[in-house]
Amino acid sequence: MDFAETAQEAKLRAEVREVLAAPAVTAALQAVLGSPGEADVRPLYRELGRHGLLAVSWPEAYGGRGARHTEAAAVIEELVHHGVPDMVHVLSIQIVGLFLLQAGSAEQQAALLPALASGERFATVLYTEPEVGSDLASLGTTATRQGDGWSLTGVKVWGLKSTMSDLALCAARTGDGSSRYDGISLFLVDLHADGVRRDQIGSFADDQFDRVEFDGVRLGPETLLGAEGEGWALLNRCLAIERTGLDYSLKAARWFDAALRGLDPGRVDGALLEQVGRQSALVDAGRLLAWEVLSGLDHDRVDAAAAAMSKYHTSETARDVATWAALTHGAGYAGHALSPTDARILESAYREAPGLTLSAGTSEIMLELIANSSFHLHEGS
Repeated sequence: MDFAETAQEAKLRAEVREVLAAPAVTAALQAVLGSPGEADVRPLYRELGRHGLLAVSWPEAYGGRGARHTEAAAVIEELVHHGVPDMVHVLSIQIVGLFLLQAGSAEQQAALLPALASGERFATVLYTEPEVGSDLASLGTTATRQGDGWSLTGVKVWGLKSTMSDLALCAARTGDGSSRYDGISLFLVDLHADGVRRDQIGSFADDQFDRVEFDGVRLGPETLLGAEGEGWALLNRCLAIERTGLDYSLKAARWFDAALRGLDPGRVDGALLEQVGRQSALVDAGRLLAWEVLSGLDHDRVDAAAAAMSKYHTSETARDVATWAALTHGAGYAGHALSPTDARILESAYREAPGLTLSAGTSEIMLELIANSSFHLHEGS
């Protein structure tokens, strides 16, 4: 693909900068950046939604602009570059919104997508369970038939932003089959419903993990996403689209830039200069991999192997950059000339980075997907 910036991408980046300079948006962003611990980004996102900057690639009928995936990526890059936290965007727009666009009914899309695009409502993902981890085939949360709907019972852990969200994409078992991957369904659960209990799990990360308990939560027929029992197939299809690596590449770039700004030129020797070049190359390669996947989506091409490569490289690079920054700047991130803001960014990065190689599929799973794809290529040669 041609990685040169298009005129439309440049126009969108300029618009983002203009919006961020507006007094109301600037105030909302400063409130987020100045918040200790986990910040409530919802007021900021509502401002961005009011300007149409949250779901740029969605159809206009659902609050988007009908832009290309690469154009939407340019908007996200510019937002993150200016300090806008992206986790809520990843959950609400890039994951739950994606599932709705891929598998939602016309009624579900019309009812939910505009509110997500405007920042009026927020969504999260609830897959992981105690003692199960990321092995969705072993999940124990059940949705039992009750009239024309279901009764949802179970516990989800290690979710993010559940206490800030109105809606959850939840995986539950609705039946059995010849395989343990059979009988899994996906539901859109109202987190304000009776029987839902949300708590935070103690963590040293800035983004707090959540525990969500469902005690006989009533689910109507309109909450089922896709067909009953076909959740596993839907998960695999959408995960291949979700794993562009863009969010991880943005974190790696932000952390690398912060580490670089703090280097004292008078103390940079040849060995450190070599490390800077190596980290810079890895960060740049990650961005190119992510944009290659996004370009494929613009042409309706979903390459699961390329997505796995991008997710693997970008998440591993982000982790390595965070570790390198800690070793380079030393205890308290005071070894060179870091500003207090950059020191906080890198200290937070060191705590967050290891989890990036686990979320959206572990690095080991990504390597397995890549290896399997090479077998298929060999079979077809």
